[in-house]
Amino acid sequence: MQSKPAEVNYPVDLIRTIAILMVILVHASFFPYKIPGEITSTVMVNWFTANVFGAIGYLGVPLFVMLSGALLLNPVKADEPMGAFFKKRFNRIGLPLIFWTVVYFIWSFSVWGTPVTLSNIGEGLISGSYPILWFLYLLAGLYLVTPILRTLVKYIDRKKFRFLIAIWFVGTISVSLVQTFTNFNYDPLVFVVTDWVGFFLLGVYLTETKIHSTISYIGLILGLLVAIVGDWFITAAMGEQYTGYFHGYLSFNMIIASAALFLILIRIPRSKIDSGNIVINRLIQWIEQNTLPIYLVHIIVLESLHLGLLGFSFPYTNNLLVDVPLITLVTFVLTVAIVYPLKKIPLIAKLIG
Repeated sequence: MQSKPAEVNYPVDLIRTIAILMVILVHASFFPYKIPGEITSTVMVNWFTANVFGAIGYLGVPLFVMLSGALLLNPVKADEPMGAFFKKRFNRIGLPLIFWTVVYFIWSFSVWGTPVTLSNIGEGLISGSYPILWFLYLLAGLYLVTPILRTLVKYIDRKKFRFLIAIWFVGTISVSLVQTFTNFNYDPLVFVVTDWVGFFLLGVYLTETKIHSTISYIGLILGLLVAIVGDWFITAAMGEQYTGYFHGYLSFNMIIASAALFLILIRIPRSKIDSGNIVINRLIQWIEQNTLPIYLVHIIVLESLHLGLLGFSFPYTNNLLVDVPLITLVTFVLTVAIVYPLKKIPLIAKLIG
């Protein structure tokens, strides 16, 4: 893959904007829906609606990871000094990780009443003081192997790269399938490349993949349908406990849907976006530059709306077709209203991301 062009001709800002909105959407879909004791038609409609929004929202994180792979693993960057690379990455996520670890310790202890113990603090330092921070730990892990993967991508031929992606896909879906649907003691040692590093590699691989747009749309639609119908069938039709497998990032259908959506988006010419409405373009560019603080702030806003910490509780209508999009929009607007002025303060801007 030595001959890759350096120029990025796909709309990075649009992809990041769509991805962060999807992340907020999936989190917003969790809050309005509670399963009551009696199962009614309204309950079933809401359950199904939450499944639909959840399936769409779960595409957000894979989009982020694939886009990062497409940008960071570009072969022209393979010769960047490791010291320079790690310094930039630390400035990007190191300080924010430290800052938000403290913030979410305070949030967890004060708002949710988590006991302040050495055990909870130690666990929080190792795996994240709040669930939302898992993504920063993922990024840190991907950044650590980026210099190695850059060299791999630069010199690997297309056929071997395709084989590597195939090994990742088969290994990842087989592990999650067996662990979810069986009681087997499955130790998948044969599959050494699994999980998120595959999405990272897939991003740069897909930038040079020629697939007809119709196939991409079919893959996206079928992947989402399997997520929606698959979990419904297991839970409702078979009477099994809800596993959420088909909504999982590493399920076969969501990998296909995520890759298909990424292919669709990178085929949009950058010039087409740049020639659009100036105000919308500036908004998209600002969002793209601030997806990390938006990601890290939005969960506090969302939980504050749910708990009434802003002086009012969100007026749920019990109709998720209305509630979820509205909560997503309100959360996004309030998050931007918080992040925008904070980014004007240099020291705070470095801390929040």
